[in-house]
Amino acid sequence: MTELALTIVFLTILFLFLGTGIWVAMSLLGVAAIGMFLFTDRPVGDAMATTIWGAASSWTLTALPLFIWMGEILFRTKLSENLFKGLAPLMRRLPGGLLHVNIAGCTIFAAISGSSAATVATVGKMSIPELRVRGYPERMITGTLAGAGTLGLLIPPSITLIIYGVTVNESIAKLFIAGVLPGLMLALLFMGYVAVWGLVKGETDIKRPESESSGLKDVLQLIPVVLLILGVMGSIYTGIATATEAAVLGVIGALVLSGLQGSLTRASFVESLLGATRTSSMIAFILAGSTFLSLAMGFTGLPRTLAMWIGGLELAPWMLIVALAVFYIILGCFLDGISAIVLTMAIIEPLVRQAGFDMIWFGIFLMVVVEMAQITPPVGFNLFVLQGMTGKDMAFIARAAAPMFLLMVVAVALLSVFPDIATFLPSAMSDR
Repeated sequence: MTELALTIVFLTILFLFLGTGIWVAMSLLGVAAIGMFLFTDRPVGDAMATTIWGAASSWTLTALPLFIWMGEILFRTKLSENLFKGLAPLMRRLPGGLLHVNIAGCTIFAAISGSSAATVATVGKMSIPELRVRGYPERMITGTLAGAGTLGLLIPPSITLIIYGVTVNESIAKLFIAGVLPGLMLALLFMGYVAVWGLVKGETDIKRPESESSGLKDVLQLIPVVLLILGVMGSIYTGIATATEAAVLGVIGALVLSGLQGSLTRASFVESLLGATRTSSMIAFILAGSTFLSLAMGFTGLPRTLAMWIGGLELAPWMLIVALAVFYIILGCFLDGISAIVLTMAIIEPLVRQAGFDMIWFGIFLMVVVEMAQITPPVGFNLFVLQGMTGKDMAFIARAAAPMFLLMVVAVALLSVFPDIATFLPSAMSDR
């Protein structure tokens, strides 16, 4: 059977499974098992058992549930309230006013959450009512939240970066550090857009409540969160701790912070633990299915053949990057970010390595592109979260998020032209 026919068979079975509502992990396992049974003479059961055990026992993966747990703990604290109170005095004088709190708040919470959905939900819960009271346009409230909420995928500790690092066998610590500057660059692009809008419209903090304070006491509420972020990321960058060890420090810091805030109860502790367990189990299951699919496709020789075929086309590196960006944006219209990555890495990784791209840089590029997919209908996950929070229809939310999507296109272009934005900090880290 030709490689084209093999590809069609794999994709047909996969989309058949996904279309019938089967879990993504079960779909991956099913496609891999059927592919090995039909096109190889390898023992399917033995290969599946060995592969799944190997994927589940990876030490690198231990950072995943810990960072998820850290975000779950802080999600149940008074963090969101303190974020708004602390950022408002710093942001209200800027052109665009308190809309900047959406972006700065998402940037800060992304650095302690690792989840795009959690970032949107937490910051939106505290900012949407406040901004509505002040009379800010609904389109700008929704659009800035949609765009800035995606920073949870890029700014460390990113759950999706951990998945990517495990899949392509790259350093999680270096991927985390590589995401810092691009994440800040994207946040500044969003804030620049809001500032230009504010200057054009002449709007700053509208209808500010007279009783609201704006003193130093409010700003000081940001200190515990900033210290937690610096502690986690600083321990990784200085080499004091690995990503897994830093995750342990993050969990301890989150427990201490929530305890000092008086929001750590037995019920909240159990809820955070169960929430982290459910999310971690789901991701680990998907990874196991992805690993087995990668093995099955390797036995058929499909990735190697496709890589040779792409190489034979002699595409210029920039053409390959454009093609991959378009591919992932389209794929992201139908799948969430983690699923899109684990479904495709078995084929994409050889192509990228053969083209000579740095895999750390490509990981950051991929995160930005997957972020774009988070705000594209019909399956842009952040759009669904915002629809539930705002009550607006999907078309309105998608239009509000469109300017943020275009700014992400600019970010991808900047990353491609100036790759040092992503590779500078990891290279400096390796010299230590």
